[in-house]
Amino acid sequence: MKFQDNFMWGTASAAYQVEGAYLADGKGLNIWDAYCQEGNHIAHGENGNVACDHYHHFKEDVKMMKEMGIRNYRFSISWSRVLPDGTGKVNEKGLQFYSDLVDELLANGIEPLVTLFHWDYPLALHQKGGWLNRESSDWFAEYAKVVVDALSDRVKYWMTINEPQVFIGCGYAIGKFAPFEVHQAKDLT
Repeated sequence: MKFQDNFMWGTASAAYQVEGAYLADGKGLNIWDAYCQEGNHIAHGENGNVACDHYHHFKEDVKMMKEMGIRNYRFSISWSRVLPDGTGKVNEKGLQFYSDLVDELLANGIEPLVTLFHWDYPLALHQKGGWLNRESSDWFAEYAKVVVDALSDRVKYWMTINEPQVFIGCGYAIGKFAPFEVHQAKDLT
């Protein structure tokens, strides 16, 4: 099998898995922050509080990407870093982090590809019913508008939700991932 010449090779990350800085600069809690703190969901009590500390070391990380020859980087935005309560007041410092990251990638010849949601749902919205609340589409639209308005002048490629079947299945059907809930299929429609 041959890949087309325009196939985009690259690397990817998820905000919760790499950013760390889980309470830095006004970030709100997400469901992984909350459930990892409980200590009984994740092996060895591990969490993403520090992770790779990409939030504080993104320039060095991008430099390493360039040295490795990476030309495309798919990363996700932490919704609760941009909107700490899921809706309402924008956390300008959180949004600035992503703007600075995009600028750093472009300055190093790396194409940014942005995923809006990679499983780290804002805790404040989860407490209002999360994705099972009919208002969740409005909440997501508000969040998406904030991010797209801030970054679309430099970001060409957007993904909405990373692996929705995994998030829904493992988070809401079998309860293996945050928010660790088990619902019947009829509850999820």
